[in-house]
Amino acid sequence: MDGINIFGQKISLCSKDPLTGYYRTGCCETGPDDSGTHTVCAVMTVEFLEFSKSRGNDLMTPIPEYGFPGLKPGDQWCLCARRWLEAYEFEVAPKVILEATNEKTLQIIPIEKLTAHSK
Repeated sequence: MDGINIFGQKISLCSKDPLTGYYRTGCCETGPDDSGTHTVCAVMTVEFLEFSKSRGNDLMTPIPEYGFPGLKPGDQWCLCARRWLEAYEFEVAPKVILEATNEKTLQIIPIEKLTAHSK
């Protein structure tokens, strides 16, 4: 797991409620088994949640058997970097918590795009 943010510092907590992160640590940590690169800590919006659902990833509907409560606007969540970038291109990208966004994100998204959408 990698716990360094885009500034080269220890990654900050993204969310414990709902509990996020590929490893469900509350941080946007990643590793070789995280093929989706869940590294962007973002604040959910209605626009983004609807966009994600339209792309086949419904983040709003709870899935109790996986302990997933369903997300609502205002929740912070570790998003797949490519999905965030796609949302950015469609002008529906949610705000990013930079200190809680993993450095691996920079392999996919330029820092300028992240900082332009920071909270």
